[in-house]
Order: sequence, then C-alpha cells, then structure tokens
Amino acid sequence: MQIAPVSGALGAEITGVDLSADLSNQQAADVHAAFLRHHVLFFRGQSMSPQQQMSFTRVFGEPALYPFIQGMPDAPEVIEIVKTESDIANFGGSWHSDTAYMPEPALGTVLQALEVPDAGGDTLFANTGAAYRALSDGMRRLVDGLVGVNSSENGYGGSRARGMSRLSAMKGAFNPVAESYESEHPIVRTHPESGIKGLYVSRSHTVRFKDMTAEESKPLIEYLTSHITSPEFTCRFRWQPGSVAVWDNRVTQHFALNDYAGKRRHMRRVTIKGDRPF
Repeated sequence: MQIAPVSGALGAEITGVDLSADLSNQQAADVHAAFLRHHVLFFRGQSMSPQQQMSFTRVFGEPALYPFIQGMPDAPEVIEIVKTESDIANFGGSWHSDTAYMPEPALGTVLQALEVPDAGGDTLFANTGAAYRALSDGMRRLVDGLVGVNSSENGYGGSRARGMSRLSAMKGAFNPVAESYESEHPIVRTHPESGIKGLYVSRSHTVRFKDMTAEESKPLIEYLTSHITSPEFTCRFRWQPGSVAVWDNRVTQHFALNDYAGKRRHMRRVTIKGDRPF
C-alpha cells in the first residue's frame, strides 16, 4: 500500500489496496492514520457492494442513517445519489460540512462513484484547520468565542427534503425523519482525535451567530467562508468509475461541481456517525 499526497493543503491518494476485501489490522491502522493526517483520502479502481462499502466505513467509525434520504433496502445506511441527464440541480453543490445542522454532525463520509460524466462533476475540498491557522491573532480571538446556529433549511427556501427531491431519479428516496433540524455549534471546532482547531461555518448551513441577528452575522460569515475556500487551502478530485473518496467532516468542507449538464452521475454514499462538536 502506498500513500501519496495530492496537494500541499490536504488530500492523499492510496494505491495497492482492495477495498472490497477486509483490510488487515495494519492496513486499517495505516489508512486511519492517513485519514487523520491528510483529512481526505482517494482510491481508484475499486468495486464495492453496499455491504462492502459499509464494512470499509467501519475503519473510520460506525455507519449512520442520513436524515433526509431513504437508504437501500438491504443496507439502509447506504444512499444512492443520482443526477440524470434531465436534472438541473445537483446534490452537494455548495461549500459545506455534512449534516452540520444535526446535534451530532457526521464524522465523515465515504463516497463511491459508479457512473460519472466523461468530464465535469469534480469535487473540491478545503482544509478548515489550515484556514483557521492562517487567520490573524485578532481574528482568532474574535471567532474563538462564537457559536453558530446551523439549520437544514438554510438556502433551501422551505423544506430541505422537498428542495432536494428536484433530482428526478431520487424523488422516491426522500424520506426525512424530521422536516428540519437546527443545532448550535462552536465556530472554531476542536478535532477530538488530532486536537486540530478548524473553522466550522458555511454559507450552506450557518444562519447566524448565537445572540446575534442574521443581518449582523452575515458579513463575518461571508468573510470566513470565502477565506476557508481560498485556493491555497483546497484540492480537487476528478472522479472515474470505481473512484472512492473518504473525507473528515470535522476539519474539511467540500463542494460538488455542477458543470456536466445533460450527463448522468451515480454515486453511493455512507455517512459516518459523529459526536457533538466542542
């Protein structure tokens, strides 16, 4: 097994491992260590059944149910994400950290590509720890004490489930446990395993700061989210059939590009159970 960084900011590609087979204890330990070091891992040429994808997910934590999409009948933690040739909107088309609106947001995500366009549909990733470290001392003192109010409805103009069901191939899959979610989390989050501090704020989910209005909060939210996604904190992944990405939501954000109109993209995703940010 070989591990090669893909950028100076974050990300590494791992070769020489078959994710459809159970990893040895040493392989699992090496993959998990790389996950903590590089924050997002990429694999090529893989083919996993839903059960095998769930087994691989357990290298990082326990698979969790996604709150807005019904999973596969024999693997409820695995959801299918499909954008057809006729769809305009896509899934995940803004900078965000998965399920930040939940009381215990996702630790991470395992995404496998089944069908992808010949060009387009890349995913961008940002290192929120590097973004925090690059702030001035004065700005760090300001954000260290802020708490963000995160909502599943932010940017959707109503029910998130109804908005996401615009994807034609997924209309029957939307089965929310609740209509909406709202949770408060620190803007500066401490990684529970590495101790890294990172910015935990996004246009997609952060409505405002606690004890402040949305209007008062917006300028700083805009600044921080633009800062997080500066090119020097990012990497970009081009998908192929059989590609797999695993990212750490506690210290990254991601953005699925929607630049493949008229083409089909089919992915399978497992969310990893997380804990309350601190």
